[in-house]
Amino acid sequence: MPVAPTGSEHSLVACDLWLVPLVDVLCHSPDNPFSEEIATYDKALTDAGLPPVPVFSYMPGLSGDVAPVAGFDYDALHFLRRAYLLHLCGLEVTPVDELGGDYEQLLEMFEQAAQQSHLVWHYDHAGAYVPVDFPHPLSDEELLDGGGPLGSSHGCLL
Repeated sequence: MPVAPTGSEHSLVACDLWLVPLVDVLCHSPDNPFSEEIATYDKALTDAGLPPVPVFSYMPGLSGDVAPVAGFDYDALHFLRRAYLLHLCGLEVTPVDELGGDYEQLLEMFEQAAQQSHLVWHYDHAGAYVPVDFPHPLSDEELLDGGGPLGSSHGCLL
Protein backbone atom coordinates (compact mmCIF):
# COMPACT_ATOMS: atom_id res chain seq x y z
CA MET A 1 0.00 0.00 0.00
CA PRO A 2 1.19 3.49 -0.58
CA VAL A 3 1.95 5.59 2.43
CA ALA A 4 -1.16 7.39 3.55
CA PRO A 5 -0.13 10.98 4.26
CA THR A 6 -0.18 12.31 7.80
CA GLY A 7 0.27 9.21 9.77
CA SER A 8 -0.29 5.64 8.64
CA GLU A 9 1.30 3.02 6.47
CA HIS A 10 0.39 -0.59 5.86
CA SER A 11 3.05 -3.08 4.91
CA LEU A 12 2.59 -6.05 2.60
CA VAL A 13 3.64 -8.55 5.26
CA ALA A 14 1.02 -7.59 7.83
CA CYS A 15 -1.26 -4.74 8.71
CA ASP A 16 0.81 -2.20 10.57
CA LEU A 17 0.03 1.31 11.69
CA TRP A 18 2.94 3.68 11.68
CA LEU A 19 3.44 7.16 12.98
CA VAL A 20 5.26 8.93 10.18
CA PRO A 21 5.66 12.67 10.89
CA LEU A 22 8.32 12.86 8.19
CA VAL A 23 5.64 12.27 5.53
CA ASP A 24 4.17 15.72 6.20
CA VAL A 25 7.62 17.30 5.94
CA LEU A 26 8.27 15.54 2.63
CA CYS A 27 4.89 16.71 1.29
CA HIS A 28 6.05 20.32 1.68
CA SER A 29 9.27 19.78 -0.26
CA PRO A 30 9.54 20.65 -3.98
CA ASP A 31 10.44 17.00 -4.68
CA ASN A 32 7.37 15.66 -2.87
CA PRO A 33 7.43 11.89 -3.51
CA PHE A 34 3.70 11.66 -2.71
CA SER A 35 2.45 14.42 -5.02
CA GLU A 36 0.84 12.11 -7.60
CA GLU A 37 -0.89 9.95 -4.99
CA ILE A 38 -2.14 12.98 -3.06
CA ALA A 39 -3.42 14.58 -6.29
CA THR A 40 -5.40 11.40 -7.06
CA TYR A 41 -6.78 11.28 -3.51
CA ASP A 42 -7.62 15.01 -3.57
CA LYS A 43 -9.48 14.63 -6.88
CA ALA A 44 -11.57 11.73 -5.52
CA LEU A 45 -12.28 13.65 -2.31
CA THR A 46 -13.17 16.86 -4.17
CA ASP A 47 -15.42 14.96 -6.60
CA ALA A 48 -17.26 13.61 -3.54
CA GLY A 49 -17.64 17.13 -2.09
CA LEU A 50 -15.03 16.54 0.61
CA PRO A 51 -11.98 18.52 1.69
CA PRO A 52 -8.54 17.54 0.36
CA VAL A 53 -6.05 15.40 2.27
CA PRO A 54 -4.71 17.52 5.12
CA VAL A 55 -0.95 17.91 5.07
CA PHE A 56 0.37 19.48 8.23
CA SER A 57 3.38 21.70 8.68
CA TYR A 58 6.37 20.48 10.59
CA MET A 59 5.84 20.80 14.31
CA PRO A 60 8.87 21.60 16.49
CA GLY A 61 9.74 18.75 18.76
CA LEU A 62 9.02 16.00 16.23
CA SER A 63 12.14 14.11 15.30
CA GLY A 64 10.83 12.76 12.01
CA ASP A 65 11.56 9.24 13.25
CA VAL A 66 9.31 6.51 11.91
CA ALA A 67 7.77 4.42 14.67
CA PRO A 68 5.35 1.49 14.57
CA VAL A 69 2.39 2.12 16.87
CA ALA A 70 0.33 -1.03 16.29
CA GLY A 71 0.26 -4.15 14.19
CA PHE A 72 -1.51 -7.42 13.58
CA ASP A 73 -1.37 -10.13 10.95
CA TYR A 74 -3.70 -10.51 7.98
CA ASP A 75 -5.45 -13.54 9.45
CA ALA A 76 -6.52 -11.45 12.45
CA LEU A 77 -7.63 -8.65 10.12
CA HIS A 78 -9.72 -11.04 7.99
CA PHE A 79 -11.34 -12.58 11.07
CA LEU A 80 -12.22 -9.06 12.26
CA ARG A 81 -13.62 -8.20 8.83
CA ARG A 82 -15.69 -11.39 8.77
CA ALA A 83 -17.14 -10.74 12.24
CA TYR A 84 -17.91 -7.12 11.36
CA LEU A 85 -19.59 -8.09 8.06
CA LEU A 86 -21.74 -10.70 9.83
CA HIS A 87 -22.74 -8.10 12.41
CA LEU A 88 -23.43 -5.47 9.71
CA CYS A 89 -25.76 -7.89 7.92
CA GLY A 90 -27.62 -8.84 11.10
CA LEU A 91 -26.23 -12.38 11.17
CA GLU A 92 -24.94 -14.28 14.18
CA VAL A 93 -21.22 -13.86 14.73
CA THR A 94 -19.90 -17.38 15.16
CA PRO A 95 -16.32 -18.48 15.74
CA VAL A 96 -14.38 -20.28 13.00
CA ASP A 97 -10.93 -21.87 12.99
CA GLU A 98 -10.15 -20.69 9.47
CA LEU A 99 -11.80 -18.49 6.88
CA GLY A 100 -11.76 -20.60 3.74
CA GLY A 101 -14.69 -20.09 1.39
CA ASP A 102 -16.94 -18.78 4.18
CA TYR A 103 -15.43 -15.32 4.06
CA GLU A 104 -15.40 -15.19 0.25
CA GLN A 105 -19.06 -16.26 0.17
CA LEU A 106 -19.97 -13.54 2.66
CA LEU A 107 -18.18 -10.93 0.54
CA GLU A 108 -20.07 -12.08 -2.56
CA MET A 109 -23.47 -12.41 -0.87
CA PHE A 110 -23.22 -9.08 0.92
CA GLU A 111 -21.06 -7.17 -1.57
CA GLN A 112 -23.18 -4.01 -1.27
CA ALA A 113 -22.77 -3.92 2.53
CA ALA A 114 -19.07 -4.75 2.21
CA GLN A 115 -18.52 -1.87 -0.22
CA GLN A 116 -19.99 0.56 2.31
CA SER A 117 -17.56 -0.42 5.08
CA HIS A 118 -14.13 1.20 5.44
CA LEU A 119 -12.95 -1.87 7.35
CA VAL A 120 -14.26 -4.55 5.00
CA TRP A 121 -13.94 -2.92 1.56
CA HIS A 122 -10.22 -2.32 1.46
CA TYR A 123 -7.56 -4.10 -0.53
CA ASP A 124 -4.76 -5.57 1.55
CA HIS A 125 -2.15 -4.91 -1.10
CA ALA A 126 -3.30 -1.47 -2.28
CA GLY A 127 -5.44 1.54 -1.56
CA ALA A 128 -5.00 3.95 1.30
CA TYR A 129 -6.68 5.45 4.30
CA VAL A 130 -6.62 9.23 4.69
CA PRO A 131 -7.39 11.35 7.77
CA VAL A 132 -10.64 12.78 6.36
CA ASP A 133 -14.03 11.75 7.73
CA PHE A 134 -16.47 10.43 5.11
CA PRO A 135 -19.19 7.79 5.38
CA HIS A 136 -18.20 5.21 2.74
CA PRO A 137 -15.01 4.23 0.88
CA LEU A 138 -14.41 6.10 -2.36
CA SER A 139 -13.70 4.22 -5.53
CA ASP A 140 -13.33 5.45 -9.08
CA GLU A 141 -11.39 4.35 -12.14
CA GLU A 142 -8.31 6.40 -11.27
CA LEU A 143 -8.18 5.08 -7.69
CA LEU A 144 -8.62 1.49 -8.88
CA ASP A 145 -5.94 1.95 -11.57
CA GLY A 146 -3.66 3.26 -8.82
CA GLY A 147 -4.30 0.26 -6.63
CA GLY A 148 -7.53 0.41 -4.69
CA PRO A 149 -10.27 2.28 -2.89
CA LEU A 150 -9.74 5.29 -0.67
CA GLY A 151 -10.83 4.79 2.90
CA SER A 152 -11.28 7.13 5.82
CA SER A 153 -9.14 6.44 8.87
CA HIS A 154 -11.94 8.11 10.87
CA GLY A 155 -14.58 5.93 9.20
CA CYS A 156 -12.58 2.80 9.92
CA LEU A 157 -13.09 3.24 13.67
CA LEU A 158 -15.71 0.72 14.71
